[in-house]
Amino acid sequence: MKKKKRILFLSGAAIVLALGTGACAASAPDAGQAKEPVESQVQSDSTAETKEILAKIDDNMVSLDSGPQKNLVRVPTASGTVTYGNDMVSVDASNVENGYVMVKYMGNVNKIKVQISKGDLTYTYDLNARDAYEVFPMSEGSGTYTIKVFENVTGKQYSQAFSQDVPVTLADQFEPFLYPNQYVNFSKESAAVQKAVQLAATAEDELGIVDAVYNYVIDNLTYDKEKAASVQSGYLPDVDKVLAEKKGICFDYAALMVSMLRSQDIPAKLVVGYTGDAYHAWVNVYINGVGWIDNYIYFDGTNWSLADPTFASTGGQSESIKKYIGDGANYQQKYCY
Repeated sequence: MKKKKRILFLSGAAIVLALGTGACAASAPDAGQAKEPVESQVQSDSTAETKEILAKIDDNMVSLDSGPQKNLVRVPTASGTVTYGNDMVSVDASNVENGYVMVKYMGNVNKIKVQISKGDLTYTYDLNARDAYEVFPMSEGSGTYTIKVFENVTGKQYSQAFSQDVPVTLADQFEPFLYPNQYVNFSKESAAVQKAVQLAATAEDELGIVDAVYNYVIDNLTYDKEKAASVQSGYLPDVDKVLAEKKGICFDYAALMVSMLRSQDIPAKLVVGYTGDAYHAWVNVYINGVGWIDNYIYFDGTNWSLADPTFASTGGQSESIKKYIGDGANYQQKYCY
């Protein structure tokens, strides 16, 4: 199957929630680069004795183009093979090749920040769990990352509790955008994942899965204006709660769609940044043989839109895509999760 790219735009109220700075690593220019499959299938030659048994066999009982019938959820693991830390902080970097690092705080300060930097780019997160690991993506590709943990002193003043440089060589460019993390948080048991399985079952290909996920979310969720007006900095989407309540802010829409797509083995980036002077978010999707498709699903501050999907299968750009995306100069990425 081919990998696609989708993009979601979030409203200013929703985006203000994201902390830190940074821009996702540039998408690979090689559109034909294929993502490695999660599982390989091995066929063995049959040595069973042939018997003369007549049977009626109907052609095309199972379509070879049918969508996945199960989820392909990757599970972050604190393996303990590569760890750093002190009495207050533990960093598990055992699986950085898969595009994530896990951080745990064991101190007694209520407000903790994590900063993950690569070069001049810095992402800042709240660390909410205590004595348990949280997952953070290595969104900027291979290289050396600096991981810092800060304890709140007073107001906006923090003291550094830990710092560590961590070398990262990704297995491939897709890993950070297939695993769950703090912003795109799901598991094998998630209701959102089970719904994605249902939606994908009737899709003919990855484009069909994207369309099915998009249409389901847009048709079944309503925008929560009250939540948007009162949401606080540091808010994190709960995709199963959003799915159950069938309402949410733009950040919720984006996280739900990306969670569903990743659970179907479709690399998807939740990107936030600027289009002109407006702060928005969008989803980039990867399609095998095509490459990353930017701005595939987006929110313009008023409405959600799905770009014309035909260009992904033909390798060209439709007029509607050109209208929405233009030459790319209008899109300035700030964060990528």
